[in-house]
Amino acid sequence: MDTFLPAFIMGFREGLEAFLIVSIILQYLRKSKNESLRKYVYYGTISGIVASLGIGGILYILSKAIDRMDEVAKLWESGASFVALALVTTFIYWMIKHGRNMVSTVESSVSQNLSAFGIASVAFIMVAREGVEVAIFTFAGQYAIAALFTGIAAALVLAVLINHSLVKVNLRILFNITLAYLILQAGFLLGYGIHEGLSALGSMNLLSSESPLFIKAFDLSETIFYHKEGLLGLPLYVLFGWYSKPEILQFILQYLYTGSLFYIWRREIKKETSKLTSFAQ
Repeated sequence: MDTFLPAFIMGFREGLEAFLIVSIILQYLRKSKNESLRKYVYYGTISGIVASLGIGGILYILSKAIDRMDEVAKLWESGASFVALALVTTFIYWMIKHGRNMVSTVESSVSQNLSAFGIASVAFIMVAREGVEVAIFTFAGQYAIAALFTGIAAALVLAVLINHSLVKVNLRILFNITLAYLILQAGFLLGYGIHEGLSALGSMNLLSSESPLFIKAFDLSETIFYHKEGLLGLPLYVLFGWYSKPEILQFILQYLYTGSLFYIWRREIKKETSKLTSFAQ
């Protein structure tokens, strides 16, 4: 249960964006009288999905191999979390900068690549980008595969309904909610990497148990805020990556990271609002 919701939302968010991107490309080709290129969109989409599954499969096999290792596994998981975090952060930053203008961004890319190879490449890159992000997050966060594909399936159903105008959804609000959740999960990934790294260094006697790095910011593990079983702690852990007994270093860096991304996001929103206001005047 503690990994179902993050995996579902991750699959839903990235799946919906990928499916909508494909829909935008197809609609643009129809509007620009280039429907003969539609089949190349499908070629690129299928190739992107296959590439994503291939990378996901490699990471899955790697994670299973890591699980069979000794305490070195924790150190490896910590390092993998930081690598994944770096990649995920670039994805989140791209979404913050361009997510609100997804239609114009995609259409601009398509208009500059109106050829069989160009259209297939655009579809491949954009679909693969979403798929790779899911694969990396799943590997680092050890999310349930079933929950992940449930989210993707739900996204496909919603995308089809939206494309056929059977339902109306405020995509900006939906993407904002899920982006906020991804930022929180990325912060959780950073906290997890730090915690596992310190634990591994301690287990391998590379770091003294008396090291100030092990000092806890607070300890609420005996209260309802216990992140594994607490009445409030478990939901907070699932939703926001809450830890009931974090090291000071983990606590500071995790929330400094999430706070910084939310600040950048808010700054971009203010910039866009300012531009719209100036244009209106």
